[in-house]
Amino acid sequence: MKQTLLDLLSSVDTPTVCNAIEVAQGKRGFNAFTRGTMLWSDPDAKPMVGYARTAKIAAVNPPAEPPEVIRQRRMDYYRHMATGTGPAVTVVEDLDYPDCIGAYWGEINSTVHKGFGISGALTNGVMRDLGDLPDDFPVVAGSIGPSHGFVHVREIGTPVSIFGLKIQNGDLVHADRHGALVIPPEVVDQLEQAILRLLETEKLILTPAQADGFDFDAFETAWAAFEASRT
Repeated sequence: MKQTLLDLLSSVDTPTVCNAIEVAQGKRGFNAFTRGTMLWSDPDAKPMVGYARTAKIAAVNPPAEPPEVIRQRRMDYYRHMATGTGPAVTVVEDLDYPDCIGAYWGEINSTVHKGFGISGALTNGVMRDLGDLPDDFPVVAGSIGPSHGFVHVREIGTPVSIFGLKIQNGDLVHADRHGALVIPPEVVDQLEQAILRLLETEKLILTPAQADGFDFDAFETAWAAFEASRT
C-alpha cells in the first residue's frame, strides 16, 4: 500500500471509505461491512487501517486441551501477530458470541499488540481497562466487561466473522467507531483518488448548506451541481 493512501485512510472515517469504494466501483451495493452497533474504546483515536491478522478465542468454559498445548498455541498466536505484512490490524472472533464474557482486550494485551506495531483490534468480543488502554491503539469491540474468564486461543490465521463481516487473514481492514469494512483488493489502486473525489463532491452540498441564507433554491442549485459531478 502506498504511504499516501495509508495516510489518507487513517484520516477519514469508515463511512467515507464505504462511499469511496462505491465511487471506485462505479455502483452502489458494496456490502463488506459490519452490521449492528459496535463499541469504540477511544473517541479521539484515528481509524485503524491494516491487513488483518486473524484468530479465534473462547472464554466461557476452560480449555479441554492439555496446558502445554494451550500455551504453545498462545505463543504461536503472538508470533503470528508480531510478524507479517504491515500495516496490520488484529481481528479476533470470540466463539462464545453473543454470550461473550472474556475481556481479551485489556491494558496488557493491547499494549503488547501495540508494541508489535499493530494499529488496533477488531473483535465481536469483550474489552476492559477503559482509560488504561494504550494511546493510539483503538479497540472496536462487541461489549465491555470486567473479567477475562477462561480466555484462550482456539485458532490462528483462519477466516473469522465479526458482526456479520467475513474477514480472511490478510484482508485490508478499515475500522472506527462506526464499525469495520474490508476494502476489496481490486479497488485499492483507485481508492486514493476516489476518496479525494468524494470529499470534493461532498463540498458541493456542504458548503452552501453551511452558508447564511441557505434555502430550497440554493439547495436545488447545489444538488444539480452535485448530481452533475457524479456523472
